[in-house]
Amino acid sequence: MSDEPVIAARHPFVLEVEPGTYYWCRCGRSGKQPFCDGSHKGTTFTPMPVEIATKQSVAFCGCKHTGTPPRCDGTHKTLP
Repeated sequence: MSDEPVIAARHPFVLEVEPGTYYWCRCGRSGKQPFCDGSHKGTTFTPMPVEIATKQSVAFCGCKHTGTPPRCDGTHKTLP
């Protein structure tokens, strides 16, 4: 398997999230985007824990190439 993440989507996943801990998928292989479902097993990737303190809208990166993980920074617009 590649050490490059799979581009899961060329857009952010904008979700209203409750306080708690979430695990953002870094590999792009999860079937439960933008969150981890364990599909990274056998790769060098691990999920990123994300602590949310208050209910809020979050734009989670879908392309997995953001410079501000786990949040979208618009990098998907520049990918080939």
